[in-house]
Amino acid sequence: MLIFPRWADQWLLERISKAVEPAPIRIVVGDGAAILPVESPLATLIIPDRQTLLRLMIDPEVTFGDGYSNGTIQVQGSLVKLLESIDLVRSRAQSSEPAYSRLVSKWMHWLQANTLQGSRRNIHTHYDVGNDFYKLWLDRQLVYTCAYFPSPAATLEQAQTAKLEHICRKLRLQPGETVVEAGCGWGALSLHMARQYGVSVKAFNVSHEQVVFARQRAEEEGLGRQVEFIEDDYRNISGKFDAFVSVGMLEHVGVENYKALADAIQRSIGATGRGLLHFIGKNQPGAYSRWMRKRIFPGAYIPALRQALEIFERWNYSVLDIENLRVHYAKTLEHWLDRFEKSQQQIMSLYDAEFVRAWRLYLTGSLAAFRCGSLQLFQVVFTGSQRPPVWWTRAPLYTEAQSEVEKPEWMHATS
Repeated sequence: MLIFPRWADQWLLERISKAVEPAPIRIVVGDGAAILPVESPLATLIIPDRQTLLRLMIDPEVTFGDGYSNGTIQVQGSLVKLLESIDLVRSRAQSSEPAYSRLVSKWMHWLQANTLQGSRRNIHTHYDVGNDFYKLWLDRQLVYTCAYFPSPAATLEQAQTAKLEHICRKLRLQPGETVVEAGCGWGALSLHMARQYGVSVKAFNVSHEQVVFARQRAEEEGLGRQVEFIEDDYRNISGKFDAFVSVGMLEHVGVENYKALADAIQRSIGATGRGLLHFIGKNQPGAYSRWMRKRIFPGAYIPALRQALEIFERWNYSVLDIENLRVHYAKTLEHWLDRFEKSQQQIMSLYDAEFVRAWRLYLTGSLAAFRCGSLQLFQVVFTGSQRPPVWWTRAPLYTEAQSEVEKPEWMHATS
């Protein structure tokens, strides 16, 4: 056990204070003998002992994440405001990552590599924790990606349906066309495309529980012949299609596999098709959170926009439209976090307190990141070189009229 004199606690506190300055965070160590006083603090961080304090200075992100999850580090006050203030400090500092952190990050990247087998293992870790868990805090269709809020007052259910519709309008889907979806989640988008636009869909996903759920929904809605859910990797996509779409999968691919994704797109739609990628991104390239990869999203990588655009360069695809829905993801996470907290006791009955705290930290940290701008949400529309423009202006995305398509019922409502 490390032995420190009392003054060492205060010295460590002052070092941490400089690292997070000017974030108004009060820090208390152990029995309160060492305190970093702050006027009108956003939150108080309670650290159990000086050993934890030292680890927090050496490896702050993982030490805080693990400590909060296992209950040894406590937060009094607003967790989201605490994380927002730290996020803003980190974004302004733009300091390089310490050598230790870079080394561990590379080791994690190797260990969690998104090979065919590795991707299946990584996806299983996160998405197959149980459909009953996700049903407690997602919308009724289990859409686990950024929603699209036509107005801030829209419900989560309305906003998720609006997102599905927004994507379909961007693709200008027509009855009788064929679509391939890479990484289909619980199937909401594939079913919406088939139901509302009369297209045939093949959807690929390596999450067993999601595919079973999606197939059941397709049969219940009488869409089993229009939508085929295939439990397989995007790298094994075959066949020719009019459109390619992927929502929330790119984060699980990794830049080293962008060539394979680009090749899958080219095999699918050639030079005459069109497509859409919807993904979380960043303003600058950099490794994704080690704590997130350790506890929540193994194998994940959040690309900068310019890195993602390399996917289209390989086969000479034209990027027609890029939209950033960052504020919509922050709003989505507000809804998810609220539902998560209201379902805390039910989640505890399924798992344990450490699981609840880890997922709370993940949802809260993501909310803070989207609010502060360290995470973005991009939708990119692209076409093959022999395909005419998908639309002349953006007007079809927002017009009330939908030719040959019945609008979802909620869109008729007036507030």
